[in-house]
Amino acid sequence: MGFGPLLNALQLLLTLYGALIAFVLLVLLPVAVLMRLPIKRFARAVAEPVSIAFATTSSEAALPRAMEAMEGIGVPRRIVAFVMPTGYSFNLDGTTLYLSLSAVFVAQAAGVPLTFGQQLLMVFTLMLTSKGVAGVPRASLVILLATVASFNLPAWPVFIILGIDALMDMARTAVNVLGNCLASAVVARWEGEFIDNYVAPADLFTAEAPAAVTAR
Repeated sequence: MGFGPLLNALQLLLTLYGALIAFVLLVLLPVAVLMRLPIKRFARAVAEPVSIAFATTSSEAALPRAMEAMEGIGVPRRIVAFVMPTGYSFNLDGTTLYLSLSAVFVAQAAGVPLTFGQQLLMVFTLMLTSKGVAGVPRASLVILLATVASFNLPAWPVFIILGIDALMDMARTAVNVLGNCLASAVVARWEGEFIDNYVAPADLFTAEAPAAVTAR
């Protein structure tokens, strides 16, 4: 087999990154523009939580900072407190793209032809089974293994994916967090409660401010 599996894994990795970049530019960005969100302010606000998610491959680690960032650009706390945790269970854009590409990769690696109808059924199945997946590293692999087994596909190609899953996990987790941050801002705009000229309190982003206030 030689370096064939490594080359195939690299192609899958590049395809995922390309698909995620395309999703951000062709779906998330137009949504932000359509909802008249302040793009530059939003990008600056989400930079840190998205970076945390990318570095840790855990969306849970980025949740507190993401919620603070959305409050800091004018999303009311009650909307952030409802939309963000809910989105962590039901709005997993990066994970769904990852699972769809990985499932097709498994079928191609095993030499199992899939009709267009079977591919659509697999995508819809993954969209459903990915809901509620834990926001921790490698959690999506469990969903992938269960899904390929239900379609009578072999499990051994999944172990090829395991070798690059950390790199794939970084990108899909970052997109998950970005999508949920955007969802909270969109809901706030939709409800007419997004504050365009909101100035965040100093203690929202600094840990020192509360201590200074309480000092006597």
